[in-house]
Amino acid sequence: MCAMKIAICNETFGTQPFDQAFATCRRLGYTGIEMAPFTLLPDDDPFDVRKVPASQRAEVRRQAADAGLEMVGLHWLLAKTKGIYLTSPEPAVRKNTIAYLIALVEFCADLGGKVMVLGSPQQRNLLPGISYAEAEKYAAEVVAGAMLACGQHNIKIALEPLTPHEGNFLNTAQQAMTLAGLVDSEHCQLHLDCKAMTSEQDSIPELIDRHQQSMIHFHANDPNLLGPGMGDLDFLPIVEALEKIDYQHWVSVEVFCYEPSPEEIARVSYDHLRKIEQQLANVS
Repeated sequence: MCAMKIAICNETFGTQPFDQAFATCRRLGYTGIEMAPFTLLPDDDPFDVRKVPASQRAEVRRQAADAGLEMVGLHWLLAKTKGIYLTSPEPAVRKNTIAYLIALVEFCADLGGKVMVLGSPQQRNLLPGISYAEAEKYAAEVVAGAMLACGQHNIKIALEPLTPHEGNFLNTAQQAMTLAGLVDSEHCQLHLDCKAMTSEQDSIPELIDRHQQSMIHFHANDPNLLGPGMGDLDFLPIVEALEKIDYQHWVSVEVFCYEPSPEEIARVSYDHLRKIEQQLANVS
């Protein structure tokens, strides 16, 4: 395996100007940046990506390039929106959500990204009276509705399983794979997240190995909501498993707690992953 391609999620840096945050990321060693759409209009509630002007999209893309970062793509796709829901039984809501996903695909393409991580648990949880099977059918309809746009822009949607603590829809990698099968498109694949995988029965290395053909994106984090090396999760067997399958896609640091500081979190996380990578290289 070549050296890991390590990115970081931009909301880690809060309200820092993008050019400043991007420069810090590159100085620390990162080569990719993953964007949360709502950070482009942080004061808008609800948020709608269609309100982000073309000039601002071009500016963010330029700022990333000027910093020497590749634009990985998007996550938190549906966060802070209104009237958008992945598993709604209402046809009008599903139609609106398809249109919004297509708008996100176009936004991702404008930024230069190639992958969209579909997590957003608050916009996909089971609604009252809706069974899991029904929700799965509705979600498949919505995601499938964006596949033509994904193909046109060469962008993939990566389904993200999350823990039962965060929601009650797509809690395992296998459930995400079942949904991807219903969508039935090469542009709908799997995303795996370390924190989320700790809630599964199987180990993280086992899940990585089992789903290696479908996994196109990976989040590195600790169940304590911080980054690699900042909690109890052992990342050595995780990195080893990624190397074993010759994983070629991005490993993106995603945290949910921003203390002691964004820069310290970014530095420790990056250095820890590289240290493990070097340890494995020395053993081999």
